Amino acid sequence: MSVRILLEKLILLAGLYLAGAITVAASEKVNITTGIPYVDIYHKGKIVRIQRNPDTQNIIDLDYAITSRPCPPYCIQPIKLSSGVETIAELEVLAYLKLISAGDKTILLIDSRESKWLSKGMIPGAINIPWQRLYNKTASNDKIADIIQFKFGVARVDGLWNFQNARTLVLYCNGPWCGQSATNIKALLALGYPPGKLKWYRGGIQSWKSLGLTVVKP
Repeated sequence: MSVRILLEKLILLAGLYLAGAITVAASEKVNITTGIPYVDIYHKGKIVRIQRNPDTQNIIDLDYAITSRPCPPYCIQPIKLSSGVETIAELEVLAYLKLISAGDKTILLIDSRESKWLSKGMIPGAINIPWQRLYNKTASNDKIADIIQFKFGVARVDGLWNFQNARTLVLYCNGPWCGQSATNIKALLALGYPPGKLKWYRGGIQSWKSLGLTVVKP
């Protein structure tokens, strides 16, 4: 067999292989779970589809690829913050978002990050309350009280907090190395917020993006 014929056969085989690979790639789906391809939610009055990036070669943003950050302040957080506070992951966040989008006013998804991080993207359906606004070393007691009353649905009776109708808060920040949402949860607990109404998405934006899930810019 001549070299020319051999090369032609190799080129043909390579072409068939690539065509098959493209067909397989086109048929592959990057679902959230086997039964959930995507989740449609409302964000600022518009429907946003949360799904995973369909590109199986996609990689996480370089901003979240850094493995080592100065500690403090970027210290690794524990998996459990406090007794009664549930640590959740992506599927639980999506379940809460579906409830919020269906009109459930008793739940809030809170992005606790500083504004400079928001340009990297936030979870659709979340609202931003920078962690400093709920921390008594960076905000006045009156400002904190306003947020707790008018955003979180907590009543104040004779100077005491009544948490009977308090909203369930799902808080997150940048990831397992970020203490912003953890700081807010601890501050709320110190005020008497029921731990059962506080949920912590410890993985935060880093875990969200590592799974290729949709983010929105503020």
